[in-house]
Parts: sequence; C-alpha cells; structure tokens
Amino acid sequence: MGRDDLYIAVPSFFRCPISLDVMKSPVSLCTGVTYDRSSIQRWLDNGHNTCPSTMQVLQTKEFVPNRTLQRLIQIWTDSVRQRVESTESPPSKSVPSQQQVLYAIRDLQNQTQSQNQNQNQNQNRLDSLSKFLCFAKESKENRQILGNMDGLVPMLIGFLDIGDDAVSGSVEFLEKVVEVLDLVLNDKSQEQREKLAKLILKRQSNCLSSLVLVLRQGSSSESRIGSAKLLEMTAVDAEAKVLIAEKEAVIPELLKLITLTPEKDGGVIENGLSCLVAISMPKRNKMKLVEFGVVRTLSKLISETNRSVGVIEKVLKLLETVSSSKEGRAEICEDERCVAGIMNKVLKVSSVATEHAVTILWSVCYLFRDQKAQEAVSKANGLTKILLLMQSNCSAAVRQMSADLLKIFRVNSKSCLLSYDTNTTHIMPF
Repeated sequence: MGRDDLYIAVPSFFRCPISLDVMKSPVSLCTGVTYDRSSIQRWLDNGHNTCPSTMQVLQTKEFVPNRTLQRLIQIWTDSVRQRVESTESPPSKSVPSQQQVLYAIRDLQNQTQSQNQNQNQNQNRLDSLSKFLCFAKESKENRQILGNMDGLVPMLIGFLDIGDDAVSGSVEFLEKVVEVLDLVLNDKSQEQREKLAKLILKRQSNCLSSLVLVLRQGSSSESRIGSAKLLEMTAVDAEAKVLIAEKEAVIPELLKLITLTPEKDGGVIENGLSCLVAISMPKRNKMKLVEFGVVRTLSKLISETNRSVGVIEKVLKLLETVSSSKEGRAEICEDERCVAGIMNKVLKVSSVATEHAVTILWSVCYLFRDQKAQEAVSKANGLTKILLLMQSNCSAAVRQMSADLLKIFRVNSKSCLLSYDTNTTHIMPF
C-alpha cells in the first residue's frame, strides 16, 4: 500500500475555523469557539474584536487552552503517523545480533589499545559505533544489554577524552559516541548516571570540549540533543554546575542552540533549555548567563506564539532563576517586551508556566518594586489577568503572590480597582 492508497479523514472539529488546518495548539474564546492559537492571535493582533465564526463582539480577548481537544488531536495524530510509517517506511537496515555487537565491542577495545591509528582503523571504529546505534535504537531491552556490558560505557566516555587528537576527534566520530551514550544512559538509574557523570568530570576539560564541539558542529538533531543531555546529566551538584559553566563556549553554544535551531527541531531547543536550567542555580552562573545575554534570548523566545508548552515552561523557569539575582532583575525590568511576554503567558500555557510567570512578576514588581516592570505589567493588561488568576483554581502560593501584586496595582491605580476586595469571589466590571 502506498501513499495514494492511504486516505486519511480529518475530523472537522480538529480543524481551525480560520486556517482549516489541524490545530496544533487549540484555544477557546469567551464565545466557546475553539481556534488554533497562532491563527486567532493574528486575528486579534490585526485589531478585530469579534469572534471570527459567530461575529459576536468579544467581552474579553483572553483565551484559554482547550486541553481535552489537544489530547484528542495528539492521539489521532499519533495513530495516523503509525499508519503512514507502517505502509511507507522503507525497509530498515538489518539490526545486528547480540553476538555481532559483542564482536564489535571486542574489536573496538583492541583498536583502542593499539598505539598506531590509521584511516582503516578509524573507519572500523565508526562502523562499530554504527552497529551499537542500530542495535540500541531497536528496543529498550537492547539498550539495557549495551548498558550492562562491562567496560563499554567507560570506554565510550574515554572516547570523549580525546585532547588534540584530530583524527579520533572528528565530529562524525564524536557524534556517534554521544548518540550511543545518550541512548544507553537514558535507561540507567539516577545513581548509576551520577557515577558516570563523575567519570566525565574526572576528565572534565577534554570531555566538555568534545561535547561543545558536537553542540557547535553536530550535523544531526540526535547528536546535539545527546550532547545537551550529557552536559545536564553531568551537572550533579553545585561544583559540577560551576565547572560546566566556566568551560569556555558552553553557555554561548547552548544559547546559539536555542536561538538558531529551526522551529521544527523543538526537541533540540527544549533540551538546550533544560541544560541551561540545570546549570543556572549557582550565583556565579546566573551572572554569566546575564552577561551572555540570556534575558534578550529568552525574551525573543517567549514573544513567539508558536512555541510548545515544554519550551515556554523552561523559558519561564530560566527567567525565574535569573530574576533571583540583581543583574537578572535589572535586565528583565529594562526589557519591556520581556515583561509583557511573561504577563502574556499567565493562564495561557499550563499551571507550571503560570506559577513560574507569577513568581517572576512578584519578584520584580512586588519584592523589589521596580517601577519600569510595574508599568510594563499595566500596559499588558496585567490587572485584569491578575484578577482572573485569583478566581481560577491556582495553587495557594500563586494566589498569595497574586494578592501581593494586586496590592501594588491597587495603590497605583485610579480606577474602580481601588475599592476591590481581594476576598470577594467576583471580578469588578470595567
């Protein structure tokens, strides 16, 4: 069966009424009609104040994610993808047997012990790593088999410790090493991963250089994701986090990863952000992140309307971390677009994103009373959103921070909000 024989019927309620495409991020207006987030945002940004389907005048331009519909679309999309892959995927390369993998490991160990490295031996090493990759991708059981083979993981980590060996240190070779390690370590326990992380840290200079090289020059998404995940895994404690951040080019390359990667490679961006979050806690690292322009980078990401929930949550988490430093707060408060972007994500993404966003706003507006930040929140219709948030099913911590923020804006506001009682259960009309 080919593509022409596979007819896929799209349920009508999965399509956006504006673009007629399957919705990626369905959101509902106050009229109850659901649209794709990017389509309805463009409609509202163009100055319209009506619902495109019903032409009713909108009482509010706020919209909320339709989680139920999003889950249904995801289930349907996954089933379609499986049907397409089962009918159209070309025959895959034969997966090597366990015995063949054992032979490949033995050959690789013999080549590693050899003092003379030539072009044929280096090609053989690449071939062996390719067999490991093919074997590991086949199943979780295969990955566990590789992970339990004596000496394999330490040998692979040793390959990252290449120093200035230009032949062994080819990017292609390092990419395969990183991909195999990523697959194998994913199925190890946290305790085992920490032991292996310490093994990387013992050879910190060369290993970190190899991972940075893959981040910079890696040709595949898998290798760059693997490099970011290995760096994150290595950040086991405060000392390790500082060592990683102090390594030349680590932070700049991670920032490039999350800004220059095409949107379709969302996994690369999300793992780059996860790595930055993992190393961001020490005070020295927060200052380095700010120096390298992390706030400007995150401000751009948060202002885009088509980013995934995972990406937005991690952007806000990283902003929350840097907002706990004087330098980070100053950068956030100076960037009106950043404050507006944070305010715009309240109630629109997820409960996790809302908590991160409110914590940042509470820090800069209430705790440190920054006037510029307060003005930016007001311009972004922050009062209304804070009131809506207090009526929602938010956590006790978010509710308390929202009440604190409301006190600030009640003092500054000349509207009827002056008489608003935070204990009431309704929203004052405007």
